[in-house]
Amino acid sequence: MYSLLVDHLSTAIVQVNNRLEIEYLNPAAEMLLAVSRRRIYGSDLKAAFHESEESIQALLSAIETGHPFTKRDAEIERGNAKKLFCDYTVTPIMGASNNTESLIVELHPRDRMKRISKEDEIIANHESSKELVRGLAHEIKNPLGGIRGAAQLISRAFTDEALNDYTQVIIEESDRLRDLVDRLLGPRQIPKNKPLNIHKVIERVRQLISVETENQIELIRDYDPSIPDLIGDESQLIQALLNITRNAMQALMETDTEPKSIRIITRTLRQFTMGSKRHRLVCKISIIDNGPGIPENIMKTLFYPMVSGRAEGTGLGLSIAQSVIHQHQGIIECDSYPNHTEFNILIPIETTVQS
Repeated sequence: MYSLLVDHLSTAIVQVNNRLEIEYLNPAAEMLLAVSRRRIYGSDLKAAFHESEESIQALLSAIETGHPFTKRDAEIERGNAKKLFCDYTVTPIMGASNNTESLIVELHPRDRMKRISKEDEIIANHESSKELVRGLAHEIKNPLGGIRGAAQLISRAFTDEALNDYTQVIIEESDRLRDLVDRLLGPRQIPKNKPLNIHKVIERVRQLISVETENQIELIRDYDPSIPDLIGDESQLIQALLNITRNAMQALMETDTEPKSIRIITRTLRQFTMGSKRHRLVCKISIIDNGPGIPENIMKTLFYPMVSGRAEGTGLGLSIAQSVIHQHQGIIECDSYPNHTEFNILIPIETTVQS
């Protein structure tokens, strides 16, 4: 009866003996850890998951003392080498001689909550940066208009051509600053939304990057042809994906990595939550390069305007891309470490419903 109840729990349960050998996993643990209980019964706990040597010592200490403990925000490595964020609780089971015979480990995954929290943070940061830029733009453009107007009036009063050259510099630089502020504000046109094939957009971007790199970078396609049309502005989506892919291209061209490659993957996600909304169907576009990775010190501000990891970079490409995808009710996420940088563009395909 007890075994039947535990088998039907949604909480992942792992039981190990006092030698940390696996005695039991319920179906929820099999799914979470991506293992078959029949194959790993009697194996060391590391066959199912492993965190660190300190965690092993903590388990051995629980066996010795009989004291339970809980670990929060643990990053464990599963048997298939994939990592998982979770909380876990360890409870010693005492035998007849008052010695610990086994440990019950309850695993509570936190990946989904961490992802939703991260998405909420990205959305909040994006909104904050937009408001900040709008305020700055207003404060900058007003005096710029006055400077430009004054320079035009002064130029009409000068008969000396050399002096007019100076006023022309003022006018041109004022126009350049105004254009920079407009770019900081992102796309200002109302999106011309219509049904479109996302692979047509990606192929256009791939073609442009291929020409720019003169085939020095291998562009690998891994498409899901079953993705239905989504509603969007084709030109704006091309610009957003081009900004991200061009960043990957530039990072690769500045390194000695060989072979250089950018992989573009498309998939669908069902019943997927972004921020506070659940979407029945989402298009996921992954742009992955094997470059040096993004410096850790700029990861949290990656989508802010004027933030760039390159000396000659403007820091506007990713900010504009995030604004475009945000207009399409989507979001851009990034994960990066040496030899792997992955941008995931998530765009809803169907009408959203509240979570």
